[in-house]
Amino acid sequence: MAQPLAERLRPRTLDEYIGQEHLVGEGAVLRKMIDAGRIPSFILWGPPGVGKTTLAQIIANRLETPFYTLSAVTSGVKDVRDVIEKAQKGRFFNEASPILFIDEIHRFSKSQQDSLLGAVEKGIVTLIGATTENPSFEVIRPLLSRCQLYVLKSLEKDDLLKLIDRAIHCDAILKERNITLQETNAMLRYSGGDARKLLNILELVVEAEAEDEVLITDEKVVNRLQQNPLAYDKDGEMHYDIISAFIKSIRGSDPDAALYWLARMIEGGEDPQFIARRLVISASEDIGLANPNALLLANAAFDAVMKIGWPEGRIPLAEATVYLATSPKSNSAYLGVDTALELVRRTGNQPVPLPIRNAPTKLMKDLGYHDGYKYPHDFAGHFTPQQYMPDELQDERIWHGQHNPTEEKMYQRMVNYWGKRYED
Repeated sequence: MAQPLAERLRPRTLDEYIGQEHLVGEGAVLRKMIDAGRIPSFILWGPPGVGKTTLAQIIANRLETPFYTLSAVTSGVKDVRDVIEKAQKGRFFNEASPILFIDEIHRFSKSQQDSLLGAVEKGIVTLIGATTENPSFEVIRPLLSRCQLYVLKSLEKDDLLKLIDRAIHCDAILKERNITLQETNAMLRYSGGDARKLLNILELVVEAEAEDEVLITDEKVVNRLQQNPLAYDKDGEMHYDIISAFIKSIRGSDPDAALYWLARMIEGGEDPQFIARRLVISASEDIGLANPNALLLANAAFDAVMKIGWPEGRIPLAEATVYLATSPKSNSAYLGVDTALELVRRTGNQPVPLPIRNAPTKLMKDLGYHDGYKYPHDFAGHFTPQQYMPDELQDERIWHGQHNPTEEKMYQRMVNYWGKRYED
């Protein structure tokens, strides 16, 4: 039986590798290290189907070093230790460290990740981890601090078209068919920048044609995928398309739709922590100050899911989902911090006003640190006007209250305190 098209077309060298020019293009950071023959331990973070596993294999082939692979889904601490022991015994003096590639490293438990630390620190293995999740949340800090982090991007349209062209003209099986690409929009849209998904779609459409002459149109692609809704990488669709629909349904105050997409994720085997984490983000980003209790409930749901797991974990997730979807919405805090970040990047490191600086030493006091500071609790209403922003930015407005009952009260309090500064 022939291998899947995606596996047959897997690149063997960097010259065959498509995309990620910012990492492996001429003169790029990872390309330079590979050409020099030495690489550090690193983690590749990016969506499915952008070449994480392929890149690790290419590096191992290029450096001509032993290559060990573990899947975080099926491997335990014992498997990690066994591989480290093999790597240690098989390594010769001054030879490059064997590469240990761990796919879906975000699924490794803390104890599994702890078991890697010594080997990475001593250089017994060079770790290459691949993850679709933010490593800051999923990889323990000691391990993350010992690894470089490289972010892979979804493939661009030109990359995907180049991949289709290579498949049609270079694959041993497809090049025997007379394939004409009349339209590609549907394939590109359904692939979502995922090379594996794109090649699966192409193979699925071609195999559906009995004749050697194959004309690919958008209509054929759509029809074929509707007949085989799970045939083009369900996990990839679940992970990105459906979580997007879930969050947008909450943001749009539609609890029915939010529960439907939650059920789709549960039925599809999605990681409950992934869902719970997105609820916490949604509570902060979309509900925010309109209902501060939303963040407390979302965080409680996260804790509950961590403690009880499936199948009961669906209940606190559903409770949080309905609560967030039916809550009033505000993104004033989200917009406020982004406005503040843009201001910081534009204006640089502005000095802290002297009155609100700390003065733990006599020299600092002599220089005027803390001089003139007014302690708000000494004043009526626990407030007195004074300057907290840097001199150059004292007239800047960052937070704008939105029109919901909770923030109206906050906004009116600010107007009472600061007067015209807060009058929109």
